[in-house]
Amino acid sequence: MWRFRLAQGGLRLLTVRRAYSSKSSHYPEYKPIKKVMVANRGEIAIRVFRACTELGIRTVAVYSEQDIGQMHRQKADEAYLIGRGLAPVQAYLDIPDIIKVAKENHVDAVHPGYGFLSERADFAQACQDAGIKFIGPSPEVVRKMGDKVEARAIAIAAGVPVVPGTDNPISSLNEAREFCNTYGLPIIFKAAYGGGGRGMRVVHSFEEVEENYNRAYSEALAAFGNGTLFVEKFIEKPRHIEVQILGDQFGNVLHLYERDCSIQRRHQKVVEIAPATHLDPQLRSRLTSDSVKLAKQVGYENAGTVEFLIDKYGKHYFIEVNSRLQVEHTVTEEITNVDLVHAQIHVAEGRSLPDMGLRQENIRINGCAIQCRVTTEDPARGFQPDPVFRSGEGMGIRLDNASAFQGALISPHYDSLLVKVIAHGKDHPTAATKMSRALAEFRVRGVKTNIPFLQNVLNNQQFLAGTVDTQFIDENPELFQLRPVQNRAQKLLHYLGHVMVNGPQTPIATKATPSPIDPIIPPVPMGESLGPANLKGGEGPWERGRRRGPPPSAPAPPPPRFCEVAKENGMDVFRIFDSLNYLPNLLLGIEAVGSAGGVVEAAISYTGDVADPSRTKYSLKYYTDLAEQLVRAGIHILCIKDMAGLLKPAACTMLVGALRDRFPDLPLHIHTHDTAGSGVANMLACAQAGADVVDVAVDSMSGITSQPSMGALVACTKGTPLDTGVPLERVFDYSEYWEGARGLYAPFDCTATMKSGNSDVYENEIPGGQYTNLHFQAHSMGLGSKFKEVKKAYVEANQMLGDLIKVTPSSKIVGDLAQFMVQNGLSRADAEEGAEELSFPRSVVEFLQGYIGVPYGGFPEPFRTKVLKDLPRVEGRPGATLPSLDLGALEKELEERHGEEMTPEDVLSAAMYPDVFQQFKDFTHTFGPLECLDTRLFLQGPKIAEEFEVELERGKTLHIKALAMGALNRAGQRQVFFELNGQVRSILVKDTQAMKEMHFHPKALKDVKGQIGAPMPGKVIDIKVKEGAKVSKGQPLCVLSAMKMETVVTAPIEGTVRKVHVTREMTLEGDDLILEIE
Repeated sequence: MWRFRLAQGGLRLLTVRRAYSSKSSHYPEYKPIKKVMVANRGEIAIRVFRACTELGIRTVAVYSEQDIGQMHRQKADEAYLIGRGLAPVQAYLDIPDIIKVAKENHVDAVHPGYGFLSERADFAQACQDAGIKFIGPSPEVVRKMGDKVEARAIAIAAGVPVVPGTDNPISSLNEAREFCNTYGLPIIFKAAYGGGGRGMRVVHSFEEVEENYNRAYSEALAAFGNGTLFVEKFIEKPRHIEVQILGDQFGNVLHLYERDCSIQRRHQKVVEIAPATHLDPQLRSRLTSDSVKLAKQVGYENAGTVEFLIDKYGKHYFIEVNSRLQVEHTVTEEITNVDLVHAQIHVAEGRSLPDMGLRQENIRINGCAIQCRVTTEDPARGFQPDPVFRSGEGMGIRLDNASAFQGALISPHYDSLLVKVIAHGKDHPTAATKMSRALAEFRVRGVKTNIPFLQNVLNNQQFLAGTVDTQFIDENPELFQLRPVQNRAQKLLHYLGHVMVNGPQTPIATKATPSPIDPIIPPVPMGESLGPANLKGGEGPWERGRRRGPPPSAPAPPPPRFCEVAKENGMDVFRIFDSLNYLPNLLLGIEAVGSAGGVVEAAISYTGDVADPSRTKYSLKYYTDLAEQLVRAGIHILCIKDMAGLLKPAACTMLVGALRDRFPDLPLHIHTHDTAGSGVANMLACAQAGADVVDVAVDSMSGITSQPSMGALVACTKGTPLDTGVPLERVFDYSEYWEGARGLYAPFDCTATMKSGNSDVYENEIPGGQYTNLHFQAHSMGLGSKFKEVKKAYVEANQMLGDLIKVTPSSKIVGDLAQFMVQNGLSRADAEEGAEELSFPRSVVEFLQGYIGVPYGGFPEPFRTKVLKDLPRVEGRPGATLPSLDLGALEKELEERHGEEMTPEDVLSAAMYPDVFQQFKDFTHTFGPLECLDTRLFLQGPKIAEEFEVELERGKTLHIKALAMGALNRAGQRQVFFELNGQVRSILVKDTQAMKEMHFHPKALKDVKGQIGAPMPGKVIDIKVKEGAKVSKGQPLCVLSAMKMETVVTAPIEGTVRKVHVTREMTLEGDDLILEIE
């Protein structure tokens, strides 16, 4: 073999000695190998074990402390721990320990795999010194080929073209700068004693030299234990072609053709192809000839790879020799039908290539093979919360794996490779099609993978045409536009497990449980208007509108586009109302519905008592005058919206009678709530006074804060001129169905906290829906025992705000203020006196700013001025001065944010309710679409041992069985087990109650002025300041949300934020410490 000594001035030939040649009179002794240790881990260890088993050789694995659960140690006949107490990578670099284990267990050969010690000459020498065969080149050849600078010199001596570069490893940053000055930029730093893309940095400007030198050095040191670098001129946009060589101890060397490894990301190979597509035959001949010539030059034995760069002119440049088995050796095996690991072992035993039937003239290319490296994209998570692994297989597909199996723990300490997928076909397009199909069959859950990226590569026209170079990925950014994985089944199991562990997500904890029995649909429904629908757990309003009718009306004046889309989704009649009866808002809605072709039903929200002469603000004249203005606007139907149930028979007669007299041909519709229990009498009075339509609720859903009883009204009008014509028997059937349906929602039912209605509504004027919600809110905030005080405070809050019409959202504003007063022990006088310093709920502040319109009679002064201080105010109709919303731009923004196509319904939902829409998308991203679940499963989840089916879409049905629920772990999680389509799946679910009990948050000390506590229980939705920030008195600090009520916590004093004790999304109890000001 050649022996060289490198000097600063260049290369000087000292002595020449040929290694064993085919004509040598001395031949190595053939000695069969009986036991092989693989000094490596993962898939390459298993690949070698399988080859050994096929050859009847016993196998030995070694593993680090972090790899106790890895598959490779289970695939060997024997397995031993190495590197006890060492860092994960260092364990596999512990040469003395590896040799010790090998000797103690009578190992007669070691295979180094790739990476780790595979290109360390000292390891090959240590094996030789211990009398153990090293399955690879001789220590001397490993040393020469491992030293990139010496390998380069050998290539030059052999007449193989090389890229301009340093003759010796550089020892300083100044040498790198001198090279740049001599050869110009770009350049590339490379690790002198390793490969695989580590310790490799491209430099395009002089300013980047120092940073990239330091990064390359530290990477090389960490990966190979030696940070020595050399520098080369960087060839832009080359193809990266490597030639597989195989030599024996008799001097025979042959090639097994080339592989194209041009598809790289950050110098790491991603996809490998054999043979290289569209490679000129003469260039192929030069590449393979130079590779064999270089191998013979150094007396190379065993498997190795000679790597080249091909520039745009078709010139090739030697870059390095990898004196080991490559990750991508598989594609060569597929196209040549040569088992490289078998060949490696036989060469190490002393057999010649001809003895194995390996002659150059017999090596032929058969078709095309492609290898994709499926890797984890987020291995640092280091856990597997929902283990699922199903691979793609079939004709023409080979899988080499180790970490990829169901339940595998993905270690963050090593290479992120999960499995190598190799596709073999008659040509490049066929192999690509097989690979694409195989990747589509993969199901990997628990870790992110690069499969979506690989699929984009395989579908890229440049790739399919076979014209890629090393800049392919960088020049095709669309490869990173990844199609989201549906993962519907696993997400569904996550949701079911979440409900099984934590129960229904009710506003407050209740002991009520959903009914275990699904309601039975009556055999003969009363008609489309009364026929019950099959209940769907996760169905949204748009879907419900398309399936059964219109979605609920919007609480704010809808934009014209909303009305158009709602009409397309089945909405016929649009009820238009404003919580303040603010005419400009009502007219906007009337115009929008009219332009969309809908039926315009304008609603006047009712409050006060028109029959009480002492109640002068909202008089009969007020209502008839407002009705006159609405009729002139062109409405089709007039509605009286009595949300608090304040109408009494006398008031019904007066109001409806006056409206009927004024508008004899206008349809009149009356809507009320039955909180006081007088609803049936009131609706009868309205009907007798000339109302055309009155709202009722089926018996099982009526009363308390709902609508009056349908059955009672039908019975009371039977045989009279107002007879509805509805048979009571049908009402009873209908009621029975909804009684069963109501049972499914038992934890959410108002009867969880309320047992009856209350006539005190005539005093507090709380709307029916809000009465229920306010009761829930009071209990959730620890004010359940003070609900009577809340109701009294509601009256005071209403007067403080100027005696409002109370319908969502104005009713919420009054309710927020009432609860704030009770929570903080404030009377009306206290609140008004301290208005300048108190942190009022956001809804109250925004109302006073004019965000929902101008109340009848104007804003309350001086309360408004005290609260707002210098805050901006809206004059006139809210939104009138706002720029038009660009729905097209919003659609594009939403699609970029969520990575999926947006429907018109999505865009409109996001436009009107951005926070709610975002929460909905977050929910469906976590749990998937849940409309496929029935209501009971959606709310309660399955019982243990319950079996059921879920139809995801036509032809795709999941068979699920709930198996078991595990004990609480230290992280506050429980493992829930299911059987999905016959396979066991497990889900880790946070136990929210347990997490809350494990949570210890400091409380604010009331006597310490700078400690700011939570004014009420709630969730932190925004933090306005950071530690060290200067704050002034009254400056917003954070925003809390509780039961849809948002409160801005402001600074009571001026100072500096010393410490912030909360984070976004954190749930707080009352007085929990938020931050400290000094």
